[in-house]
Amino acid sequence: MKGIVLAAGKGTRLYPMTKPVSKPLLPVYDKPLIYYPIAVLMQAGIREIMVIVPPGETDTFKALLGDGSQYGLDMHYAEQPVPRGIADALLIGREFVGDDSVCLVLGDNIFYAPTLGNTLKKAAKNNAGATVFGYWVEDPRPFGVVEFDKDGKAISIEEKPRYPKSNYIIPGLYFYDNQVMEIAANLKPSARGELEITDVNLEYLKRDQLQVVPLEKDFTWLDAGTADSLLVAGQTIKRIQDSTGRYVGCLEELGYYEDWISTEQVHATGVDLKMTLYGQYLQCL
Repeated sequence: MKGIVLAAGKGTRLYPMTKPVSKPLLPVYDKPLIYYPIAVLMQAGIREIMVIVPPGETDTFKALLGDGSQYGLDMHYAEQPVPRGIADALLIGREFVGDDSVCLVLGDNIFYAPTLGNTLKKAAKNNAGATVFGYWVEDPRPFGVVEFDKDGKAISIEEKPRYPKSNYIIPGLYFYDNQVMEIAANLKPSARGELEITDVNLEYLKRDQLQVVPLEKDFTWLDAGTADSLLVAGQTIKRIQDSTGRYVGCLEELGYYEDWISTEQVHATGVDLKMTLYGQYLQCL
């Protein structure tokens, strides 16, 4: 399975912060925002990752992430020339994905739970159809709402419904088999001129191949797309790290526990960053 991080948004809701810097490079507590969606892919056992970035930003992202070898990853980069919707990431990454299945995650979404790795690896093993996640919220009306049965089979998806059929919304994390390449290639732009990921999910629903994994209340999902949510995300990460003693989104640690890099590699990075708590944390692994 390949992984794609869609990190090409202009971040206009965060202006003026994002005028000089891409949104996924902004800090969320002690790490760049882009670390967190990459961490999600790593916890799913995915090593080959493409990051889709804004035009002219490839070198900036490469300066941060390099070829990924320091995390045990194989990183690739592509640019999205114009914003054409989430599903456009699948077309941009078509050659990269090839005949594989793919996990697509949005570059401003953060997921955390003590059991997250197990949940993601289980979803990655579904070789037929699509798997999305259902996150319980008090008021689902501003979101895409998914209704599903007791076995996790999707029944309906509605975008910003006035009368939601459930309290579960679909956050920005999607597992697809290779059918998604054909589905994405046949999408028509919506009224707002974008290729909608909801239309991809609806096609899988029509084929009776859409599975929903509910993320219960011990899961944390954060969408760091506004100044308020970015602040809340940073505070939440700090609180989790302070209470657990474990770092969220630490790519070196995840690569080490997946057995993709050695203790020596982790400690070498820790020495390079020894003036920071992050570096000191790595030296203790």
